[in-house]
Amino acid sequence: MEKIRIQKMIADSGYCSRRKAEAMIEQGRVKLNGHPVKLGDKCGFKDLITIDGERLYMPRKKNFVYIMLNKPRGYVTTVSDDLDRRCVMDLLEDVEERVYPVGRLDRNSEGLLLFTNDGEFANNIMHPSRHISKTYRVTVRPDITDEQLVRLSEGIEIDGKMTLPATVVVKTKEPGRVVLLMTIKEGRNRQIRRMCEAVGLEVARLRRISIGPVKLGVLKPGTWRELTAEELRALRTAMGKGK
Repeated sequence: MEKIRIQKMIADSGYCSRRKAEAMIEQGRVKLNGHPVKLGDKCGFKDLITIDGERLYMPRKKNFVYIMLNKPRGYVTTVSDDLDRRCVMDLLEDVEERVYPVGRLDRNSEGLLLFTNDGEFANNIMHPSRHISKTYRVTVRPDITDEQLVRLSEGIEIDGKMTLPATVVVKTKEPGRVVLLMTIKEGRNRQIRRMCEAVGLEVARLRRISIGPVKLGVLKPGTWRELTAEELRALRTAMGKGK
């Protein structure tokens, strides 16, 4: 049987994303048949992989699951939380497979969040080189000027690095309140909030409404559903992996 890279084996098991698996390998937390591994090492299904001494179980045939959740405000995007805050996983207790979030939404943000146990799929969604678009409905205060719109569209410097150009559309305007539709093609930490803050806008509400071709639609807050075959095909096409 052809051997595969250990980080892919870990990701395909649903333990974590491939990127996190690579980090754990570099930290020396992963062993193959009792020996430390390095990036690039390969293994087979009969090999024993341990992470922090815990055995990794890899089924021969993986039942991949792809889920969308309408995340409410007040939930953190983690599998567990040391501060005992509400986690998005609490909303997926009736999902039989072990899944994990693809990317994140901060505690006060809401909207579309994907989950899967397919590590390669998750990695492709999150990898900056894929430029998967994400659209947000953003309510800001007090008002927005043409200059602020241009700055948001052209890119904002965050941590010494410019963001990629964004698409910013004014949806509605009311006294002291503006609703924007913002589309970005990267996923830096708290990016939308930090972009708005950089031009002097206060974010009152932030809701992600689409990831690539997949739209949140009418899914109620706190509920989830599996992605359709059509949505999966569209996502893979957007990733350059149409099948």
